[in-house]
Amino acid sequence: WAARAGHEGSGTVLLGAPARRRLRGQEAEPSVAIPGRPERFARETLRALHAARENKGEELIENLEVVTVPSPSPKRLPVKQYAVQSQLPVYEWPDVGSGEYDVGVVASFGRLLSEALILKFPYGVLNVHPSCLPRWRGPAPVIHTVLHGDTVAGVTIMQIRPKRFDVGPILKQETVPVPPKSTTKDLEAVLSRLGASMLISVLKNLPESLNNGRQQPAEGVTHAPKISAATSCIKWEEQTSEQIFRLHRAIGNIIPLQTLWVNSTIKLLDLVEVNSSVLTDPKLTGQAVIPGSVIYHKQSQILLVCCKDGWIGVRSVMLKKTLTATDFYNGYLHPWYQKNSQAQPSQCRFQTLRLPLKKKQKKKIVAVQ
Repeated sequence: WAARAGHEGSGTVLLGAPARRRLRGQEAEPSVAIPGRPERFARETLRALHAARENKGEELIENLEVVTVPSPSPKRLPVKQYAVQSQLPVYEWPDVGSGEYDVGVVASFGRLLSEALILKFPYGVLNVHPSCLPRWRGPAPVIHTVLHGDTVAGVTIMQIRPKRFDVGPILKQETVPVPPKSTTKDLEAVLSRLGASMLISVLKNLPESLNNGRQQPAEGVTHAPKISAATSCIKWEEQTSEQIFRLHRAIGNIIPLQTLWVNSTIKLLDLVEVNSSVLTDPKLTGQAVIPGSVIYHKQSQILLVCCKDGWIGVRSVMLKKTLTATDFYNGYLHPWYQKNSQAQPSQCRFQTLRLPLKKKQKKKIVAVQ
């Protein structure tokens, strides 16, 4: 996204904006340029900048413009939609406009910036990154925070460095506890508001913030790579119930967890923890089961699926269409048992879905933050 102002006294200003005024001991009122991805985090950052620009009494931002990455679907560009509705100029990357900017801001942008582009901004380019850098450098930090069961999350405002992601000096960093059983969507909502507030705080004292920036420590570096469809494939023999629930909370709202049922891909939509009283049911304790084994529990109306260290519950699935656990039992499990009357329960099971690797095909990005 982006914002800019003409030089004071030059008379040349973008879209007829007034010349910059001097305030706070003759500090120039900053203009901001922000490339954004179509996500909640970027949209919340834009909202905060827009609110700051509309606050004429504070005079923090004079002009605000937006740069978005290309997308084949307008519905995937809420940042662009917000900008258009707010009558902000919008460019599509790599076009960033031809005017002069004071400072750039990126939020979940996912594009490397060249040194030449960064040098166009007198105050450089800031990144609003939803992690406590250097932990979770990369495009999917919130997903990996949830996926790995972190108890603390945070936001870092940092300076962009050319040709590398998330390595620049830290200008401001704050942490928040991660509530138990938080989903990526839940945590994004908290961090997006925190990040927007932190950014405005940095912009209010930009020269001082830049002077007080600190280098990222060499220790504690972890990476948060993009999430692909393969990540959603449950490995019943390898993953514990806690790992499966974390995976569901991390990516379930983006891509449902997947597994294999009799040569058909099935998506698990609604996962629930299994009550201890269910686990003592003789139907479970009296049978030899292996990871992936599926049993319908009539009293609780859930599918019980065995994993590495126990059981998970599934309330609904997608197999051609959305099915409740009861629907799946009536339509698939019960007929399977009738057809295979001599089979053992361990043979009625989900199996790990192995997605084929296709050569010379561009990787499909499923989730980027």
